[in-house]
Amino acid sequence: MTGLLAAAFEAPYLDYAALAPEMVLTGVLLAVLVVDLFVDEGRKAVVAQLAGVGLLASLLPIVFLAVDGNDRSMFSGAYVVDDFALVLKALFLVSGYVVLLMSADHIEEGDYWKGEYTFLLLSSLLGMVVMCSSRDLLTIFVALELLSIPAYMLAGWRKRDLRSNEAALKYYLLGVLSSAVMLYGMSLVFGATGTTVLEDIARELGDNTSEPLVKLGIFFIVVGFAFKVSAVPFHFWAPDTYEGAPTPVTAFLSVASKAAGFVALLQLVFVGFFGQDNVWQPLFWVLAALTMTVGNLVALRQTNVVRLLAYSSVAQAGYMLVPFAVGGSGDAAARTAQTAAIVYLLIYAAMNLGAFAVVIAVARKTRSGEVSSYGGLFTYAPGLTVLMTVFLFSLAGIPPFGGWFAKLYIFKSAVDAGTGWSVALAVITGVNSVIALFYYASVAREMWMRPVPDEDVTPVRVPPALGAALAITALAVVAIGIYPQAFARLGDLAELAVR
Repeated sequence: MTGLLAAAFEAPYLDYAALAPEMVLTGVLLAVLVVDLFVDEGRKAVVAQLAGVGLLASLLPIVFLAVDGNDRSMFSGAYVVDDFALVLKALFLVSGYVVLLMSADHIEEGDYWKGEYTFLLLSSLLGMVVMCSSRDLLTIFVALELLSIPAYMLAGWRKRDLRSNEAALKYYLLGVLSSAVMLYGMSLVFGATGTTVLEDIARELGDNTSEPLVKLGIFFIVVGFAFKVSAVPFHFWAPDTYEGAPTPVTAFLSVASKAAGFVALLQLVFVGFFGQDNVWQPLFWVLAALTMTVGNLVALRQTNVVRLLAYSSVAQAGYMLVPFAVGGSGDAAARTAQTAAIVYLLIYAAMNLGAFAVVIAVARKTRSGEVSSYGGLFTYAPGLTVLMTVFLFSLAGIPPFGGWFAKLYIFKSAVDAGTGWSVALAVITGVNSVIALFYYASVAREMWMRPVPDEDVTPVRVPPALGAALAITALAVVAIGIYPQAFARLGDLAELAVR
């Protein structure tokens, strides 16, 4: 009895090297909170600068762990630091840094609370970084709430704007509902297996799919995360939230927050539920087909560029769901599906953040989000026009920009699965890619071929921080399109071992 009590209260093993990125980011969070208390209102820019330096510092232990090359596990396999976790932690930290660059002048000129904004952004990023290593239902849920709660407040950051209030309220209420549904599904899986660790769940379930409780639990978990990634029919919060939130927050939600949902799904599906593919694979097939089709068709009707990019983001989520819909057809298909999903996440982050950075830059002059306000943009902002064209055609999957390579991997995962259903999904993906080109090209047509609506050809002033964000994202999109093998290698390194 004494031995059992001693084991129960024994301090858990902590690998501080493995936890270094989270520890550095937590230290930056505390530093931002303290510095904000003592810095005058006119010098609040130092808080964002401190946060940016802190995010770059958080990348250093990731580089060290990658060079070390050893997988590290804590809490009986509930928290794992491997190549998958490291690649995606780096994605979130770099994305967060780019969003901070995009936010610098926008938040300064918008009369927002700057210190609190930075603190909430970093808090949400911490949840995303934790998500990458979470291999347990409880840690996944805690990470999800840590990233979601600050995001709810950021969506309503323009507190005197009724649209921003509506955006935050819709996002919060539907987010809470989806979390409850997901938590209920997790409780059912725990009840059927007696464990919350994903590897143990896979071992307990094996290939047994006859348990109705397990089927229902997996269904509810997938539905909960379908909201987080704005999959149809759980997408209806996204357009209003994206339009009502400050544009840098919209960029953050459309990239980092969405990617966190896919990271959780990758771990749940390919570690915990891989043997239950006849439960989740048909569900993902329907979600993927619906999401890309509805997102693209509704985007065709949009006249506001932010809402257009919102529905584009919904459609992009549909493409990213394709590997899940075909990844249960064997170990080889699972590996190809994982690589496709991870590569798409990495490239999508660069091209979507870049598009929103251009939207922020153009809005500084036009004070409008309408597509018509982009008329004749090439006349007075040729650099921004070229960059926006690069990002839009990359999102459409047009060579030689990075998006073509992401689309190629998605098609490859569907075709390589070798089933009739996977080939049908590949055809649906191809048709949707053609549909998407119409609305991306419509924005390009406004910029290159239409006259300036108000005949004001005053050049657009791009602040240095926003210019740096544009340069980083444009360089990534072009470099990936020209030399995609580097990102393919990252996708291969980040594969999870299927159980």
